[in-house]
Amino acid sequence: MIQVLLVDDQELMRMGFRMVLNAQEDISVVGEAGDGLDAVHMAEQLRPDVVLMDVRMPVLDGVEATKRITEAGTARVLVMTTFDMDEYALSALRSGASGFLLKDTPPADLVSALRAVASGDAVVSPSVTKRLLGRFLGEGGGTLRDASVLDALTEREREVLVLIAKGMSNTEIARKLFLSEATVKTHVGRILAKLELRDRVQAVVLADETGLVRPGDV
Repeated sequence: MIQVLLVDDQELMRMGFRMVLNAQEDISVVGEAGDGLDAVHMAEQLRPDVVLMDVRMPVLDGVEATKRITEAGTARVLVMTTFDMDEYALSALRSGASGFLLKDTPPADLVSALRAVASGDAVVSPSVTKRLLGRFLGEGGGTLRDASVLDALTEREREVLVLIAKGMSNTEIARKLFLSEATVKTHVGRILAKLELRDRVQAVVLADETGLVRPGDV
């Protein structure tokens, strides 16, 4: 059973999500919070598998709440935003979120996303990754991380990381590099392990912050 903590300052929004999620045989809403600070405390107490987190809330916003929850290793976080180009989305990803969804996401997609996050995957689709990179990543000018961290990668792994950061799926990468999908999956796993990254989302952020890719490359 996947245990979920709902965090949103709008009670009606929480009610809608709760109805959708509790209708699933493998998902249970174990708690609700109306602001980020309550979310941090409840996550510590309840230890849910996934926190479905709003970003714009009183007392403590979802970005800081996400950072505290993920740093503590309390739960994985799936961020909800009203707009797909919400500037808070990138901050949440950099704070450790496993991805983000729009609040008008179809119920079936929400359920699939929660299951993916609970299993350890990220849920930012390639198309959304491309828009994020093109709109936000690198706008601050200059890199934020020492690129020497990438020295641990082989030439092929670095090549795969570039394609991940450009928003390509494993299937697309396999086609591009004339590899099998299984081989690409192995490369992705090694990249995440060597760079101590949680998922593809963090890989995309790291690729930008080290200057491996730029918004114009997407």
